This record gives sequence, C-alpha cells and structure tokens, in this order.
Amino acid sequence: MPRFAANLSMMYTEHDFLDRFAAAAKDGFQAVEYLFPYDHPAAEIRKRLDDQGLTQALFNAPPGDWAAGERGMAALPGREAEFRTAFARALEYAAFIGNDRVHVMAGIVPADADRARCRAVYLENLAYAAASAAAHGLTVLIEPINARDMPGYFLNRQDDGQAICQQVGAANLKVQFDCYHCQIVEGDIARKLERDFAGIGHIQIAGVPERHEPDVGELNYPYLFDVIDRLGYTGWIGCEYRPRAGTSAGLGWLKPYLKR
Repeated sequence: MPRFAANLSMMYTEHDFLDRFAAAAKDGFQAVEYLFPYDHPAAEIRKRLDDQGLTQALFNAPPGDWAAGERGMAALPGREAEFRTAFARALEYAAFIGNDRVHVMAGIVPADADRARCRAVYLENLAYAAASAAAHGLTVLIEPINARDMPGYFLNRQDDGQAICQQVGAANLKVQFDCYHCQIVEGDIARKLERDFAGIGHIQIAGVPERHEPDVGELNYPYLFDVIDRLGYTGWIGCEYRPRAGTSAGLGWLKPYLKR
C-alpha cells in the first residue's frame, strides 16, 4: 500500500511552517518532507515531528543562494568547497531530525557552460557526498527536473540520473523519481519505474501539467500506485504539489488510501 508524505514546502502554506506538521498529522499523514529545514533549529523541527508522531522522509542539502535563483551547487565548477560545507550542514540536520535521505541539487548551469566539466565536478561532488553520508547510514538522492519549470537545470532525464549513479558507483546514491518532472520531460512513467526501480530511492507525485493534486491532470495515479506496489516499493511517496485551494479541502484523493 502506498505511504504518503506531505511536502510542507508546497502544502499547508496557509499555516506558518512550524504549524504545518500538526496540520499534516491531523489530515492523516504519517510522514513529511520539505525543501529546506535550515531557517529553524533542528531541535525545534524534531520536537514538531515527535509531538505529532511524524517521520521525516526527506529534505534537500543547502542549494546556494536560493533567493538569488540558485538551485544547487553540485554541478557547478569552482563551488566544490562550498558544496562540501553545505553538505556537512545537511548531515548535521539529518542526524538530529532522523531522516535517512538527503537530496542534493545539481544546479543551474549557463547555456555556454562546459558540460563535460560540469559533469566531472558533479560526479566528484556526488562521490564525496555519498561517502560522507554512508558514514551516517544515509542515502543521497539526485533528481531529474524538467527544464520548463527550472530552465538550465543540469539534470533532466531519468536515464541520465541512473547513468550518473552507476558512474559514481556508490550503493547509497539513488535517483529521486518525481512523476511530475518525468511526465513533462519523457512520459511513459510506468515503464520508467519498472526499468529503473532498483536505482530509485524516493518517489514524488503531482498532477500534470499544473502541479496540483494528483487526481487532476493527465496522469492516472491510481494505476501508477498499483505499479509502484507491484514493484515492491516500501518507501514514502512525497506529495510535492501546490493545492488548488486549501490543502485539507483537496485531499479527497488521499482518503481511500488512509482507510486501507
């Protein structure tokens, strides 16, 4: 049976961030994820999780200057030292909060960038991150993201993500399979899940193309949930979508799964 984690960066935005944990638990979620925890002390976040009986599924390593448009540093030449410092901070938060997965964003590269050099730096940084995370029992994730929502992002395709993981060769480096991004870039979601299942470390969902609830748009998620179950996926499925209105009001799609 699918297990769903509320993405608190996109859902429950009608509440202050620290109040979103209680709102998600009240609606029946047993786990949460979000982009970044770093604006709040790790102890405060852990308290919210414990108070609500929630599991922390995932968050991202620091991405550089998010407000200035940066979306990660892992594939950016010249930022290696900054990347390592940022990843160390992510490990500190993960150790305290209790999640076993950290997503590392590749970054936006200029159109005239030397992509071979960017890829080499990406591989080096991911190898470093995977080795550092392994010492803490953590899995590092990379995520292909569509270029419509994030122009210039270095990693866009599932097969490329899998190839990069294989090149690095670390058992704790996996691909974060976001059905929304994959549908926009490639389609054929079910076959991609089947093809790459052994290398998938986390799954996320959203309606396509508007990124609203998963019961709206061109994807048949009940069918995909059956595929994911058949494949034997036991991790969390992150609900990384923007509710059309109030978050709770749009959770009709979730209720049948909570009753199972």
